[in-house]
Amino acid sequence: MSDNNTSTLQSAIDSATGAVQSAIGSITGNISDQTAGEAKKDKAVLENDASHAIAKIGNLTASPSGAVTKDDPNRTQGSWNQTVGAAKETVGGLIGSEDLKKQGQRQNARGKEQEAKGQLNDFGSGIANRAAGAVGGAVAGLTGDREGQLKAQEQHDIGKTQQRSAEADIQKQSP
Repeated sequence: MSDNNTSTLQSAIDSATGAVQSAIGSITGNISDQTAGEAKKDKAVLENDASHAIAKIGNLTASPSGAVTKDDPNRTQGSWNQTVGAAKETVGGLIGSEDLKKQGQRQNARGKEQEAKGQLNDFGSGIANRAAGAVGGAVAGLTGDREGQLKAQEQHDIGKTQQRSAEADIQKQSP
């Protein structure tokens, strides 16, 4: 990974080292170490938040690294089916059509399944791309292939964006 990209792992390491530095400062009475440790922990929290940041517009997702990905079509279509199903269910209830209401419930349920399938596809693809990019970057680094490193970093960033997008949608649906 490049030095200018945020990393969840690096933020965890920084948080742990900050906690240790702060604890040592507390034990030794060194306010400077204690303050520096707390600052390092605070910075780690911000870096962790940044590593999970995405911007979503419709079925496109962008990350701070500049990677832009398009959602699996099942996510978009599933969401649409949920909306249409909920509308049918509501209209059926309002006009007293049990058939339309049940039709809406079925379409809504199918939409939820379809969206979940798309989220799972994007999540799995994201993990695969991140891993392949990390391995490819390591190999390219060992062989001195700078162009290969850049391509591997791009693949990693695309994977991270896919994964974070699916995670964000899944978290929104959790109670």
